[in-house]
Amino acid sequence: MTGARKPAKIVKPAKAGAAKSKAGARPPTEDAHLPGLRPDAVAASTGASASRLSADSPRVLLFTDGACSGNPGPGGWAYVLKHPASGKVRKDAGGQVQTTNNQMELTGAIMGLKALTRPSVVELYSDSEYVLKGLREWVAGWKKRGWKTAAKQPVKNRELWEELDRLRGGHQVTMHWVRGHDGHPENEECDEMAVRAAKAAAGKPVDAAHR
Repeated sequence: MTGARKPAKIVKPAKAGAAKSKAGARPPTEDAHLPGLRPDAVAASTGASASRLSADSPRVLLFTDGACSGNPGPGGWAYVLKHPASGKVRKDAGGQVQTTNNQMELTGAIMGLKALTRPSVVELYSDSEYVLKGLREWVAGWKKRGWKTAAKQPVKNRELWEELDRLRGGHQVTMHWVRGHDGHPENEECDEMAVRAAKAAAGKPVDAAHR
């Protein structure tokens, strides 16, 4: 699902830098209708039942993003995972030679949830309405219809959606939408990481702005 990448690393929180642009314009979503969401809009919590969480279940902040040049074309995903109680931060990114923006957005969320080793209370932040609307509203209907859309068409990126749905089932996930390229520190950082990964997947040199 993902290309070669460096191992994830634990780092101390860093101050956010200036906003950077994503490689290429963000393409339209693969679904025909996406009602708008306000910045930092909160979707209903989903995932693990209260019985799977305990009083000491960690609360984490998960920021994810994806980038793609060409759509389809070389792409990258990234996440920043923060544990406020300890101040620890985990970051990772990877890329694929041939992919789409939506696939990379999904993969960023998947890899971020995979990094969790126990049931957690997760605050998921993304600028992808495709990912957030899918988790909040579409997945349940898709599963009832045998992974078909309301138009009775096969759901695109089904394998990724199935994995993301399985992973979020082990946690209590609350989703937040943030506006892309709007100065949100962690979103900008994820964007830069995803762009670097996409360039690496394409075999292109990483310019100074994205090193």
